[in-house]
Amino acid sequence: MWRDAVVLVPFVELLGPARRAFAAVGAWMPRIETTRTLARSLGPPTDAGTERGFDAALDTVLATQLLARQKWGAEWSRRDRPGFERAAARVAATAHELAQAAHAMPPMDRPDWWAMARGGLAGRAGPGARERVLAQVALEWAMLAPPPDTDRLFELSPSAWIVVEAGGCEPLADALVHRAGAPSLVIQTDAPLDAPFAAFAASAATPPAFGVCDGFEDEASAAAAQVLDHLGRDERPVALVAQDRVLVRRVRALLERAGVGLADETGWKLSTTRAGAEVMALLVAARPLAPADAFLAWLKTAPVGVQHRTKALAIIEAECRRMGTTRRDAIGGLDLKGAAADLRTRGLAILHELVAVDRRRLSAWLDALRAALGHCGSLDALRGDAAGRQALAALQLEPPLPPARRHLVDTDVDALSFAEFVSWVDAVFEGVTFRPPSPGGGGGEQTPDGAADMIDVVVTPLARATLRPFAAVVMPAADDQRLGAAPRDDSLLPRSLADDLGLPSARMRRDDELRAFAQALRCPRVTLLRRRGAATEPVAESPFVERLRLSLAAHGRDLRDWIDPRVERTLARAPVLRAPARAPAAALPQRLSASAFEALRACPYKFFARSVLRLGEAEELDDEIQKRDYGSWLHKVLHAFHVERAGTGAAGLDADAEAKRLLAIGDAARLEDDIDAAAFLPFGASFAVFVPRYIAWLHERERAGWAWLEGETEIVFAPAELEGIEMHGRIDRIDRRAGADATGPQVLELIDYKTGSASKLKELEAFEDTQLAFYAALVGSRGSAALRASYLALDGTRGIEPIAHDEVEASAAALVAGAARELGRIRAGEALPPLGEGSTCDFCEARGLCRRDHWSAAEVPVGALRADP
Repeated sequence: MWRDAVVLVPFVELLGPARRAFAAVGAWMPRIETTRTLARSLGPPTDAGTERGFDAALDTVLATQLLARQKWGAEWSRRDRPGFERAAARVAATAHELAQAAHAMPPMDRPDWWAMARGGLAGRAGPGARERVLAQVALEWAMLAPPPDTDRLFELSPSAWIVVEAGGCEPLADALVHRAGAPSLVIQTDAPLDAPFAAFAASAATPPAFGVCDGFEDEASAAAAQVLDHLGRDERPVALVAQDRVLVRRVRALLERAGVGLADETGWKLSTTRAGAEVMALLVAARPLAPADAFLAWLKTAPVGVQHRTKALAIIEAECRRMGTTRRDAIGGLDLKGAAADLRTRGLAILHELVAVDRRRLSAWLDALRAALGHCGSLDALRGDAAGRQALAALQLEPPLPPARRHLVDTDVDALSFAEFVSWVDAVFEGVTFRPPSPGGGGGEQTPDGAADMIDVVVTPLARATLRPFAAVVMPAADDQRLGAAPRDDSLLPRSLADDLGLPSARMRRDDELRAFAQALRCPRVTLLRRRGAATEPVAESPFVERLRLSLAAHGRDLRDWIDPRVERTLARAPVLRAPARAPAAALPQRLSASAFEALRACPYKFFARSVLRLGEAEELDDEIQKRDYGSWLHKVLHAFHVERAGTGAAGLDADAEAKRLLAIGDAARLEDDIDAAAFLPFGASFAVFVPRYIAWLHERERAGWAWLEGETEIVFAPAELEGIEMHGRIDRIDRRAGADATGPQVLELIDYKTGSASKLKELEAFEDTQLAFYAALVGSRGSAALRASYLALDGTRGIEPIAHDEVEASAAALVAGAARELGRIRAGEALPPLGEGSTCDFCEARGLCRRDHWSAAEVPVGALRADP
């Protein structure tokens, strides 16, 4: 009977179109299924909770622990942990590959197939011996896989099997046809591989349009415009083929901006969703040495139930920045009150409870994670979000593990450290694809009723566009890197054995992609787009497109030139000019530093942003040591060394003794600042080289008559010329030298330590150097001693090098006079334009305010406010 026949289609998206087509005939409808939907319809699924292994979320962990139990695996893990973990992942992937291939054949044929696989991997030591051993582990593991639900299909006795092949042969459907006692029919819809485009080229079908775009953004805009053009002509549904997921996500954003609803059948990794980020933020913040930034980032995502939470979080962050708190553990010592203290206390308590035990069974870690998510309020939020529900299911948090499955998981998986558990969660999120709900209200997974076929735009992989009733296909990324590129083959199995076992090879996967591309040409309207280049490398046409061109050329035809549907508009020129600012006299700060003077001289707009608007970039709460941090630490160490040296009269010690003292002071400062020894190692090595050189330079300087006078000296000076505005600065070091006799005039030299490049300091002209001139004005305000000034380059690799600023007193007078003139002009209401000259703009935090990157190339010059000496 026709109604007892079974029609098997390649994938679930074809169920709706096939059923509607049979319904239109008006006769009895056969059963139209895929192999998976047919197996599910024959009975409840096998209870995987009573089986061991073959859970995608656990198999890499199981493989890692399985190999680590072997003596050679443990040694490998100690010697090369990243390589060992990659090998474990390959073992798990190969085991899945073998199990999947075995499950596609009749159950009675599997023993012989397993025996052939074992025989093919039996071998002696030699090249590839390690891969062979790993493959044997994967094989034995794969043989333990539970029987699949699809084994029921071999017991089914329909009146006939009808198999539709599209985009390649499905092994399971092929096995059912060859084992069937009933009549069978295979409907082959694919073009022959030796001439995949011959029939299309010889037909009267319209060739695809082909366009080349200038870059990523142009390609995304072109694809979105082409989709909108089809919809504007009422050509729907439109298939947007996802060859490049990053590009298609940009196209999707452009279409959603235009109000177009999409059904996305490809999705994106769960790790990139808000739900995945929220769970990972909790785990990262709970790490034992987590930075303060991680704690704050987690609190920003977790809806912890505290009154005035947003304000409390801002208070905690501000206090961390004020106190320079970079570690999460140190946040507990901050002086907080009210809601901020409550939020801090609750947050730290949740994290401490999560990591109270360093090693746990996986089920215990899952319980602890579920409890932490519940206590911080994230669990309910995740339940109310499609991606959140999928994240909870992927981690087996909801529904919780049944008792039988929990026992087996704890039996199979050894106890994990917290770091291993976090790595496992991250791997789960990287391996699971989130498919957003369709606009029609369906879930992300396509339903058999084919409701998504009625949506205007469907984002789909190329293989799943086959035979579907699309009015048009738009395929961006039709280039040699994404369409027709050689697939990666990372199997542990020898290629000859994989072929004997019928496992899919890289060549077979490429052939299936070619079949799917040929199938897409059957749509009435096809647009192919590619960009000219990616980053700095050129991009060529896809080899599939080149073969299509050759087939068309044999019949005197070619691809159509793509006509850009984007509307061109002629706009009047609107140049972006520099936008000067004006500062009310009352807004001028009452105290200026050397950096403020430098900003006034370099770019008045920068001075306006920093000193008038008081804007500045917030420092990162990161405990990673940078060279700037090393410079601050070195300033502190040298000051402590000279203060102790002056107080104890230790100037007469020999060089070795002084070097030991300086090294000891450095170690004490590192401990006092709670700097991790391992993180400080490269800087510590540089300091060890620096110390003897510095002591040698210091002794030579003292023989020349110089002596350390004071350091880290704060001076405030209000010159009359500045009309009430104070100059403020901290001098790294001031040295003194007596005159020709004991009663002669003193000479003072102010020194500024520098750990950066000495070459840049040497290039400074006298009147270009703001810092030393500013400090000289401060020191000169305290007395009549003759002044000298220099930078002291403390590069540990190149030695100690002083760089003098000649005639610094003249430079200081010119600086104060010039600043007085410019401040007077600001008080008078003159504008502060951005200058945009030299290297000032390269790292300026106000660059976005003045719109430096958007200025017109040719503009009317603006009268610049400069602080010339």
